[in-house]
Formats: sequence, C-alpha cells, structure tokens
Amino acid sequence: MTETARRSKVAAVSAAPGLQGDASSGPPNGAREGERGLTRAEAEAALARHGRNEIERQQTTPRWRMFVAQFASALVLILLAAAVVSAIVGAWDDAVAITVIVLVNGVIGFVQESRAERALLALRSLTAARATVLRDGVGCMVPAAEIVPGDVLLLQAGDVVAADARLLECAALTTIEAVLTGESMPVDKRVDPQAPTDDRVPIAERHDRVFMGTTIATGTARARVEATAMATELGKIAHLLAQGESGETPLQRRLAALGQVLLWATIVLVGIVAVLGWVRGLPWFDVLLTTVSLAVSAVPEGLPAVVTVAMAVGVRRLSARKVLVRRLSTVETLGCATVICTDKTGTLTTGVMTLREHWGDDELAILRAAAACCDAELGDGGGIGDPTELAILAAAAARGIARETIEREQPRVRTLPFDTDRRRMAVWRADGRVYVKGAVEAVVASCDDPPAGIHDAAAAMARRGLRVLAVAIGSGDDESALTLLGLVGLADAPRAEALAAVRAAQSAGVHIVMITGDHALTAEAIARELGILEGDGDAAASVFARKTAADKTAIVKQLRERGEIVAMTGDGVNDAPSIREADIGIAMGRGATEVTREAADMVLVEDDLGGVVVAIREGRVVYDNIRKTVIYLLSGNAAGLIMMLVASVLGWPLPLLPLQLLWLNIMCEPLPGIALAIDPADDDVMQRRPRDPRSPLLGRAAWTHIAWVASMHATVGLGAFWWGLQHGGVELARTLAFSSLVFGVLLRAFASRNEHKLLWEVGWSRNFALLIVVAISVGLQLLLHALPITRAWFSLAPMTTPEIAALLALGFVPVSVVELSKLLRRGRHSQPDSSGKLQ
Repeated sequence: MTETARRSKVAAVSAAPGLQGDASSGPPNGAREGERGLTRAEAEAALARHGRNEIERQQTTPRWRMFVAQFASALVLILLAAAVVSAIVGAWDDAVAITVIVLVNGVIGFVQESRAERALLALRSLTAARATVLRDGVGCMVPAAEIVPGDVLLLQAGDVVAADARLLECAALTTIEAVLTGESMPVDKRVDPQAPTDDRVPIAERHDRVFMGTTIATGTARARVEATAMATELGKIAHLLAQGESGETPLQRRLAALGQVLLWATIVLVGIVAVLGWVRGLPWFDVLLTTVSLAVSAVPEGLPAVVTVAMAVGVRRLSARKVLVRRLSTVETLGCATVICTDKTGTLTTGVMTLREHWGDDELAILRAAAACCDAELGDGGGIGDPTELAILAAAAARGIARETIEREQPRVRTLPFDTDRRRMAVWRADGRVYVKGAVEAVVASCDDPPAGIHDAAAAMARRGLRVLAVAIGSGDDESALTLLGLVGLADAPRAEALAAVRAAQSAGVHIVMITGDHALTAEAIARELGILEGDGDAAASVFARKTAADKTAIVKQLRERGEIVAMTGDGVNDAPSIREADIGIAMGRGATEVTREAADMVLVEDDLGGVVVAIREGRVVYDNIRKTVIYLLSGNAAGLIMMLVASVLGWPLPLLPLQLLWLNIMCEPLPGIALAIDPADDDVMQRRPRDPRSPLLGRAAWTHIAWVASMHATVGLGAFWWGLQHGGVELARTLAFSSLVFGVLLRAFASRNEHKLLWEVGWSRNFALLIVVAISVGLQLLLHALPITRAWFSLAPMTTPEIAALLALGFVPVSVVELSKLLRRGRHSQPDSSGKLQ
C-alpha cells in the first residue's frame, strides 16, 4: 500500500461520521479513549513482554522417530522376520516382496502423520499481513506481527482483523466471522461497555468484540487490542489443531491384535514341530529348514498387500464419485462409523440465504417494498452485498420485480442505513414514499394500526428457524405513521440431497449429529426439516448450537471416549481441530479452507453429505473384503501347519518339503487374496447396523470356522499322503499331499466370497478377476507335474492324466463341504450377528 493510500485509509477511519463511542469510560484528562493509542516506546516494551503477534508452530515429533514408529507393530515385526527367514532359505522373491510391502506401508503412514504441520502452516496464512494502528496519536501501518495488547486498531470494510480487540467506537460495523463460527452471515457489532468479558459467552454473541482472522464487511471502527498471537480465538484453534490426534484406526487396532495372536501361535506350533523332529533324530539341518519354511508359510505376508489393494480400490471407486481420500485407512474406518458429526451451513444447507415464506395479504407489494429498501446488487455470480438483501432481491426478481427498474423509475433520494440502535433501514424515493425494513419490534413501533396477530406470526416464523423482517411504507420526511405490509422469513435452505443422505445414514444405523455456531432455534428447525430430529425427539443428543471450535472438538472427543467411531464434516477453520480429532475428518467441497483440507482425511468435491454415505458404504465393502480374505489366508496357512504337526506326532515322514511349503505360500496367498479384496459389495451392505468398533477382526465363530476348514484341508491332504505311502512310497505321497492341498485351497476361494450365500447366489461372473487368478494358478500347478525339470525341483512323482484328474477332484472336496455347511446352517435357522457375518 502506498503512503498516499495509507493516509487516505487512516483519514477515512479517523473521520468516519457517526462513530458510536463510549463516553462514560474515557481516559483521564478528558481525552477520548483510543484517541492517541500507545507510544512507540510503550509498543516496543509490550512487544518484548508479550512476543510477536503470530500463530506459533507447535513442537513436532522428529521425522526419523515418526518414520521408525510406523514399524512398531507385531504384524510388521513378524513380516520382517519372515523376510529374513526367506532370505536364509534362498527364497529371495519372497524376501524382497515382503520388504517392499512393509516399506510402502510405512511410508504411507509417515506421510499421513506429516500433514498436521501443513495444516498449522495454512492456518497462519489467514492472519493479516499489516494493520493500521494509532501510535503517538497518529495512524500508521505496521506489520501485524508487531501489534501488541493495548494498541488501537483502525478498521474499515475489507480489512482482516489483526488481533482480538474490544470496540471503542464504531459506525454501521458488521464482520464476517465464518473463520471462527462457520456461519457466513455478517454479524452486527456495537460498543457495549457493560458486556461481560467471560469467555464462556459464545463468539457469535460477543457483539462488542472483533477477532483475529475475521473480516470487516461494512462500516468503520476503533478497537483496543486485548489479545494477540496464541491468546486470540484463532490462536486457540491453532492450539487445538496441534493437540488433535486421530490415533489408530479400528482396522489398525484389529490387525495389531491379530498380529499378536499369529505371533504366539506360530512360535508354539513351529516350536512343537522342531522339537518332535529333534526327538525323532532327523538331521538338524532338515529340521531347521523345515521349521523356517513353516514359519514363513504360517505368516500371511500377503495380508498387507491385500489390505492396501482393498483400500486402494475403494479410493478409486470413491474418486469416481467425487470423493477424494487422502489417507487409505480412512476408507475402512468409514465402514464402521457410528456417528456423523456435521456442520449446518454449507453441508446440510445451501449456504445461501433464501426467502422461504411471507406473512401478509399482498405478496407482490411486500416484495416490491423490500426490494426498494436494499443496497445489494444482484448479479449472475450471486451478487454483491448483504446475503439477506440478496435473498430478497432474488425472490423479487423471480416475481418480475427488478431492482434496476425501481432505481430507474423511482430514483433514491435519501437513505438511513441499518444500524444496531435503530435496527431498521429506510430509503426515501422520488415517488414521495419511504420504504422501511428491519426487526419486527423496531418497524411495528412506528406503524399505525398494525395488523392483529403480527407478533404471534413473527414468533411462529422464528420458531421455524427463520430470520424475520418486517416491511413497511410511509410518506413524509420521517419514519412515523408507517403502514405495515407484512413479514418476510429468510433462511439458509436445506439441501435436497442432504435429506436423502440423512435417511440413508439412519437406515444404516449411523447417528447424525449437527454441530453449528448458529442459533439454537435455527439449528433445531433445520434438523427437524431434514429428519435428524423426528416428532418430539430430544434435541440435546442430536443438535448442538452456538458451539465454538473448542466445543466441537470436545464433543467429538466425548463421543470417541464413549466408543463411537466418529466422522466429522466441516469447511471452516473452526472445524479443523474437530476434523483432526475425529476418527474420520471430512472437508466439505468447494468452500473448504486450506486449513480444513490439510487437517482432513477425505475431501468431498461437492458439498453433499451424500458423499459421506457413499464413503460409508464403500468402507463397509472394504472391511468385508479384508475380513473374508484374512479368513481365507489363515485357513490355508493353518492347513499346512496342521499337516506337518500331525505327521510329526504320528511319526510319519514330513508330508511337505520346504520348497513345497513356499510354493503353497506363493500360489495360494497373494493373487487369490487380492482378487477377494476387490469383490463387489453384498446387496444388504447398507441395511446392517454398524459393527461394534470394540469387536476383534475375527471373533470366536470366525476362528472356529478357520480351524475346521484348515482341519478339513489337512484331513484331505493327510489322507492322500497316507494312501501314497501305502501304494507308492514317500515321493508319491508328498506329491499327492502337496497338489491336493494347493488345488483345495485355490478352489475354496470361491466359497470364501460370502459366508452365507451359495456360489450361484453370489454369482460366478461378478468377480471375473478371481476366476482368472484361480485358472492361472491351477494351470501353473499342472505345469509343475508336466515338466520334468519342475518335477525334479519340487521332488514330485510322475502322474498320469487320470491321477491328475483325481487330484483335481480331491481339490473340489473342501469347497463342496463349505457350501454344504452353509445349507446346514440355514436348515438350523442360525442367526448371524448384526453385520450378517460370522463373529
């Protein structure tokens, strides 16, 4: 800003007419309060005492420690051990694949944790760069960082307020406080020496204050700075944002618990096999090689890849629906969401004021008079000016009443703008009339014979959450003897798509909670209109009004402490701390600030709550697919362990060689698991209640299922092994055991797609990838038998075509038994849990 422009601005603020002041509390010696401000020496001393007026960076965890922490889980340690073991036995492909998977997952987690600091940097960008203050009685422009408590700010329309300050004088002052409250409506400000200084008063009701980061919409003012830097309301949000911690996702907690179980189970079972081999006098190197191979095959190293692929596919599907996911684990977490906390303005409502109803006999006359008493300019891009006036002009234009026509045919003669004392606006025009609009009490007081029931009508409209204005006309040079034409009720209208989204969420058992900075009556009215509140429902559990950023964060924290999985939506800076605190933080579309986007796990391209419901559906699909894949993988791994354990106990030769165990691990884990991880959704996925976030990934019924399916595989394999011992020796026996187990595990993948529906009910063609993967894997297994070189590598006996066909037939036994068990469960009328899954 040039020196000439600076002086013009200072002069405009200092000489603004009609400044409303506090004459009763002026400084000594008769000087008007705020007339001289601080001296330069006082300002320098205060700066040394209070520090610079900047949003601080919080101390962060060292990057190296953040990176190392990504690998501190039982499952990751098991996988790293498996990689080392694979390298020892020469299985370099396995070793490299496992290491890459672990590193990729660690890098993803590290990147996500680094986002918090970027959110704080974005918050700092909201503060003013420079501000106009009084120093030694002279207005001057100073860096905002050098403003101190006691400084007197000079403010006018368009300024960003540089610190929290109490008004000394103001004229027609309104501010936009969306950065703190989330509400886009201008807030009227006034000098009030008697106003309480208690911070428990909601920000939206502190009419005598202006706050750092907010914008002056209209008017001019002088204000004495009371708080700077982190002591401001914006600074408090920055502190909340730095302290917010989403913690582990439900899936991460479940996988960690599963990793502990697998760790100890693997140690015990492999230890038993090793001891039995040593007792039987087997060569120590063979025992070592076998136990190492068993350890590798027991660990589902394909699981991290499966989890990553399942969530990546979910991310891709959501991106096609204009839902952008910044953190892979968010997708699964959404699937178990029990509560959606949502802002009102811009999420449940359009964020644009509309005239929703009127009261009075002549609607056209009311609209014409209201339009004649507006300063806003309606345009193609929505217009410029007060949102209330824009809503009036839009409603008038829809009925053929154009403001341009009014200005041309009845030019404006004189205007008395709205202020907080008069609470109304008046415009005199060339037709000899005065047009008035404003608060009902202020306008009706100047009307002759107002219609009966006017106050009851206004109260009823207010209870419906409408902002009510009275409209009147008169003649003469003053505003007396007016004729009341009627009332108009304006509100931020609910989004049509929000109603459908609320219903869909409720049918899925997800509770909707509205948290807003708006008035309680308005919030409750919108909640009832959208179905968040029904009948005489208690608003206390579903609607929280007049809430600050700290309040929102506390509500989210309390819900999480009660065991809820919370999704928090929002778009304003005041939403950022609670978005970071929630299990799933969601930035709402086009209006989201950079601070909110950086704090969020997910961004909706469109301001549509329906995107959250779509994401919840996809999250449930991802969880179902991960869970069914885990059951499939563990069943196959356990089958090999059981075969080795039983053979060792019975004193038989080992039924599977180390290379055969590793081949089983390669063929029956990664590719079929990934194909299961991209399975289409069940039809009833959004008719279930949310799963209990405290429940494990695999409950008692699931472990029982894994045990009996693994035992069935082992029984088929050991039966084939015994038959081979009786009819052809150890090499034939191992060949039969090996191939029957591989075929059985591969074919059982089809039965693993759904725990209750039969193969033909699920649909063969709905997962074409699984068909291709199983066909290729079966073909590769057949190739091992066909080529002499691979038969020699894997110690396989030559097999005739009928014998190969018999092995394939044995492979169909497990899938057939699993399908038969589904029919038997139906016959017993068993009831699945609320998620429709085994627990």
